Amino acid sequence: QEGTKIPSQRKQNKSTPTSELLYKNLLKSEQENWNGISARYEAMTERIKAKLEELHNKYTFNLRSPRIRFGDNVYFEENGCIFLSKADDDEGNVEPLFSAEDLGFSDAFIQRIRISPDQRHMAISLKSENTEEATCVVMKLGHFPVMEKVIPNVFNFEWATNDVLYYTSQKNLKCQNVFMTTFTNQKHTKLVYTEQDARFFVDIYCTKDRRFLTINSNSKTTSEVWLVDCRYPFKLPTLVQARTKGVIYHVEHRNNELYILTTYGEPAEYKLMKAPVASSGMENWQLVYALEEKTKLVDLEMFSDHSVLFLKNAGHLYLNVISFVSHSVQSMKLPTWACEFELESHPEHTTSTCYFQLTSPVHPPKRFAYSFKENNLIEQAVQEVPITTDCHTTRLLAKSKDETLVPITVFHNTNSKELHRKPLLVHVYGAYGIDLNMSFKEEKLMLIEEGWILAYCHVRGGGELGLSWHKDGCQHNKLKGLYDLKACIMLLHELGFSQPKYTALAAASAGGVLAGALCNTEPELIRAVVLRAPFLDVLNVMMNTHLPLTIEEQEEWGNPLADERCMKYIKSYCPYQNIKPQRYPSVLITAYESDQRIPLAGILQYVQKLRKAALDHASRTRKEGNWIPNIILDIQANGSHCDSSWEDALSE
Repeated sequence: QEGTKIPSQRKQNKSTPTSELLYKNLLKSEQENWNGISARYEAMTERIKAKLEELHNKYTFNLRSPRIRFGDNVYFEENGCIFLSKADDDEGNVEPLFSAEDLGFSDAFIQRIRISPDQRHMAISLKSENTEEATCVVMKLGHFPVMEKVIPNVFNFEWATNDVLYYTSQKNLKCQNVFMTTFTNQKHTKLVYTEQDARFFVDIYCTKDRRFLTINSNSKTTSEVWLVDCRYPFKLPTLVQARTKGVIYHVEHRNNELYILTTYGEPAEYKLMKAPVASSGMENWQLVYALEEKTKLVDLEMFSDHSVLFLKNAGHLYLNVISFVSHSVQSMKLPTWACEFELESHPEHTTSTCYFQLTSPVHPPKRFAYSFKENNLIEQAVQEVPITTDCHTTRLLAKSKDETLVPITVFHNTNSKELHRKPLLVHVYGAYGIDLNMSFKEEKLMLIEEGWILAYCHVRGGGELGLSWHKDGCQHNKLKGLYDLKACIMLLHELGFSQPKYTALAAASAGGVLAGALCNTEPELIRAVVLRAPFLDVLNVMMNTHLPLTIEEQEEWGNPLADERCMKYIKSYCPYQNIKPQRYPSVLITAYESDQRIPLAGILQYVQKLRKAALDHASRTRKEGNWIPNIILDIQANGSHCDSSWEDALSE
């Protein structure tokens, strides 16, 4: 990180480290290169920008922001402001409670809102584009809301009572301390919990019935939960079950029983179990419901008499509704076009309806309601928006090197003829047990309208088929994700979806490992690669324990410092380590100067090495029609690793 400081001209002297000067010169030459290249695309950029704004205004601009309902009061956010309205008010009367701009947070967006049980206080987290740490602002509500406290570097927070707030602090991407602060006459703040193990990250959650706050300490494979009884918020937290290597668990509460979502027992997939609050140890956990094989649990919502499980199986979404009264499970299939859930806040656990939204890369979010009484699903038409019906969704299975079947979701225009001549954009991620992002994006719909084919490859390492799907693609199984990606692209071409010379590959963050590895091993399968904040030098990052995430990440990539076999294995697939003189596809990388997760220095080195290899190959094989790929790096001065606002995403 020291190497990223750019010294001023005046201070440049003989003592300036060579690496710092080298970094500065590389950065400058890449920015000049980008300015020269991007100028050629101005006309195309303007056309695309206008088209995306048109789609945004047509489909998502009018979508309601999530509502938080407390009795008759409804809280919602719009354009950096928070408003209060009445549930039955058809007149559209709203009362402004908060404006980020008015309070001097003009460059920040609202990330999280928590209302105290008596609705006299509101805690808001504000985050700017250039940092991952958020600021918590606490407002005292009333006729004239006033800002009562500002807490910097906060990850998340929950109200334990009307005037006691618990929050976690974040530093260098780590979250290890929990604090309690009071808004009574005697205001004080104290440290409640500290996590000592660098592999663990701490957050807090409030159970749906508001009986407990849970302090959750999670590594990539193991977790531990402590309870704060909201009736006695000053008492010390109590332990549910001591951390056991390889066991993940999360806690909800109902009728003096803890409902525990856990990987404990065989198979190591999620199960819903329960135990009495007074004897919550693992030996007392009783099975309530086990997931089917190859099923991904997206989320669980707890209500007074029901629990709703949001599930994914082979790309299809469905709900399982558990009734605690009749001890039955109802399964509800959802529309076949849906690829992603967007869950809504339900502060009142006694409600008889569960609301959520369904979306896909090319379908704007649609709101649905599930009624426990009627046992049916109702589509909520908020406004009349013509939905794109001329987009076809296909689900395929590709056979990988070890015969494992890998799901692919494909979208294309129903009216497209000669699909083998159409351009194809392939998406991949395959890490941390996280699914490929398949929520709506205006640019995906634009590509469909312009005749493109979109393919999403759900390779191992991701979470699409449950926890075992992730386990089968991490540490010493990383190459399986690469074999899966190759099999997916080959199947798409075999079935007549485009061909190598019209195929592009898109990946972000850790998805860059598989995309970069494919460029080295199978460059003839693709013509272009688009990478955003990509992870490309696994070996050097995992050897550098001074970086903020290296220790925490060992459960995903292994520890090359302690294990020579692991070191050799990482070296075998690491994109940076395996660049060689050959014909590469063209590459566009977007990186961020202030990215805390992916050091820019590593990306600069990757680009230099890749360009040299491509030029070496071209000079050795001076054949007729030989082409040198475009290798372009766009370094954004603003923005960070995580999702940005619509305006920033548009300009990027």
